[in-house]
Order: sequence, then structure tokens, then C-alpha cells
Amino acid sequence: MLEVSGINVSFGQHRALSDAALTVKRGEIVVILGANGAGKSSLLKAIAGLVKCGPGKQVRLDGSDLSALPAHLIVESGLALVPEGRGVFGELTVAENLLMGANPKRARAIEAAQRDKVLALFPRLGERMKQVVRTMSGGEQQMVAIGRALMSNPEMLLLDEPSLGLSPLLVKELFAAISRIRETGMGLLMVEQNARESLLIADRGYVIENGKVSGSGSAAELQSDDSVRRAYLGGLT
Repeated sequence: MLEVSGINVSFGQHRALSDAALTVKRGEIVVILGANGAGKSSLLKAIAGLVKCGPGKQVRLDGSDLSALPAHLIVESGLALVPEGRGVFGELTVAENLLMGANPKRARAIEAAQRDKVLALFPRLGERMKQVVRTMSGGEQQMVAIGRALMSNPEMLLLDEPSLGLSPLLVKELFAAISRIRETGMGLLMVEQNARESLLIADRGYVIENGKVSGSGSAAELQSDDSVRRAYLGGLT
């Protein structure tokens, strides 16, 4: 289980997050909803050790305290982030990108097995292992980004706007793959602007407004909440 509390992040005079807290269980998809600038991406980066937090930060994964660890040791501890914009190595091939993901010590001995799992999840990548990633479509690059993160053998996967810029058909394909990842017992924490589609596959969710967690509930509860429907689901139809 991922347990997060006391996340405070500031950028100069701007307070991006105030005492944010959440939990994610194994085998569970949890979605974070919120407007642009609400602090969603900052929260994922804070958990992953990529932005500096104020006092009080607590991040625990299966009981292990990750709060003070640098980003590379957080990955070694079993937590991986797929950043917004994918962050793939565009000049490298699919195979080379996946190999980069297997760099953590926890992943090296099982590199081949992890690669087989990734290619079973995304068969299209198996057909394009020698292709340079910058020549691929946005959806295929997102598959590479998720596959690279999975190569690190994580217990918990953080996804920042995985459907950004994808066609509706590719969004459904990607979310189906995310659901299959959950079936392996991995926990997933996802920031996603496409609230409607993400709530269809999520178990639970949190709402962030102005840097604070303002609400939470099961996916069904959030889908039926009038304020959530107005703000993120296109009204009260």
C-alpha cells in the first residue's frame, strides 16, 4: 500500500500543495481529478521525489519510509512515475527505451521476464522493437513510456495524464491496458483530465482544488456527485 500525507509544495510565493494526503492499495486504480493548475502533477512529482517538499512529508510504500529518499532510490524501492509528456528517449529505439527502464537493481535479474510482460501488454511494441521512438505516434510513445516504467519492476505505478493528446480510440485501448496492469496486483495512481473515461476504470478517486484535497470517494460516488459532474463530467445530464 502507498500511504502519503503532509505533502506541502511551494514554487516561490505560490503554494502548489497544502497538506495533501492519499492512499492507494495494491490491485487498485486511484484517479486524481482537478482543474489545470490545481496541483495534481506536483503531487505525483512530490511522491516520486522530483520536487522539494516542505516539512511533514510522509510517503510509505508497504510500510517502508520513502519520505527522505532521492528519486533514484524511490524507484529502487518499487515506485515508478510515467511523467506528463511521456519523457521517452526519442532518438533511441523501443528496445533501447525498455532497456533503460530496467536499470534499477531490482529489475536487472528479471529484465527478460519483464520485457515479455510489457510486450504481452502492448503487442504493438513487439512488432517495433527496432523503431526509433520519435517516429512513432503519440499513442505508441505512451505505450513505450508505460512499458519503460514497468521494466523497473514497480509495486506502485504513477501515471501523469496518460491519455493527453490521444484519439478517443487510443484512449480506450490505453485504459484497457491500464486495467490489465491492475489485474497483476499492482497499485496505480493516475492524474487524468479525461475524468469520464478514467472513472470508468478507477476504483476510487480524490479531488484536488487549489492545492488541497477537497473530496474523495469510490468511482461510483464521484460519478454521481453533482459538483464533480458539473466540474469534470460535462454537467448534470
